[in-house]
Amino acid sequence: MRTRRGACYSGVVSRMCSDVRLVNKNKDLHMHMRVHVAGDSFSYSRKRQKKTPEKTVTDYDFFESLPDDLVISIFCKLSSTATKPSDFLNVLITCRRLNKLALHSLVLSKVSPRAFAIRAKDWCDSAHRFLKHCADAGNVEACFTLGMIRFYCLQNRGSGASLMAKAAINSHARALYSLAVIQFNGSGGTKSDKDLRAGVALCARAAFLGHVDALRELGHCLQDGYGVRQNIAEGRRFLVQANARELAAVLSTNAAARHWLTCNLQPQLRQGIGCPLLSDFGCNVPTPEVHPASRFMAEWFAARGGSPGQGLRLCSHAGCGRPESRKHEFRRCSVCGAVNYCSRACQALDWKFRHKVECAPVERWLDEDGEDIGDEDSDGEVMAMADS
Repeated sequence: MRTRRGACYSGVVSRMCSDVRLVNKNKDLHMHMRVHVAGDSFSYSRKRQKKTPEKTVTDYDFFESLPDDLVISIFCKLSSTATKPSDFLNVLITCRRLNKLALHSLVLSKVSPRAFAIRAKDWCDSAHRFLKHCADAGNVEACFTLGMIRFYCLQNRGSGASLMAKAAINSHARALYSLAVIQFNGSGGTKSDKDLRAGVALCARAAFLGHVDALRELGHCLQDGYGVRQNIAEGRRFLVQANARELAAVLSTNAAARHWLTCNLQPQLRQGIGCPLLSDFGCNVPTPEVHPASRFMAEWFAARGGSPGQGLRLCSHAGCGRPESRKHEFRRCSVCGAVNYCSRACQALDWKFRHKVECAPVERWLDEDGEDIGDEDSDGEVMAMADS
């Protein structure tokens, strides 16, 4: 059978080409053309492909388009200003992406102490791992908190001291002071492991950074010649500076204390009595807020009968929470013998806020085993009254 030449189909071909161009221009239709040769005519058919529905403005997820760097920056601000653990931890259970970005090392390094202020009753492996992740990310507060928990509560002395030393290297004042207390008491070892000179050096570094308890401890060391050459005038200067810093910290954060200061000091100043707030131990200010690590230790041992072990005692200052690591590690009050303290700073604070009205002198007192130890404990050390 003979067929016609292509020139005979010019009209049909031109119409087909125009249709093809229209199809190519229409991106939404994506037509496909099939040409059939059937006798003397051409026929073609078009097939439309399925397309995904276009999202409207209300359906579009703008969060998914945010870059990771911006989200991490937001999380850094959130973690550094969190006032309780739920402020930050709720982010971890929102979605997989937020969980991954919230656990970024940059975010964990800026987590505030209140964000991992874990209560002792809620302690678990997950809480331990979270604190460990924060410490590994370089968060010095997490290093200090986990170090205190491991050293005193979990009795992992080496690991706890290493974490506190890591924080101290980064100029964390609380870690420096805690290491000083360990050196003064020989905590975790024997009486011969005490290093008073090292304790004074660590206290001096913490005092330089403005730590109030370290200033107070250093002042007493200088007054008593404890681990350093005695210098009463210099010691008194440190004690006054400690009380001044304590007062300034309270007035900067507590409006009620500022009102109290205005109402109560003016009559005394008019009478020529002077300001009692800068005396050695006369700061009549509210009790300072307890650090999360100290609160955790106090709750930990309270849940275990209030004792860290057989014959061991807790520091009598309610805001401390440190336990003894051996019998008679802490020094007793030289007047009543009923209380004991891990440091002179804790004794001074407890004297102001509580023990001053309870202390009653006795001629002799006994230890827990009923042994008469007169005016000194088994380590040969007592603490004089703090009211000087």
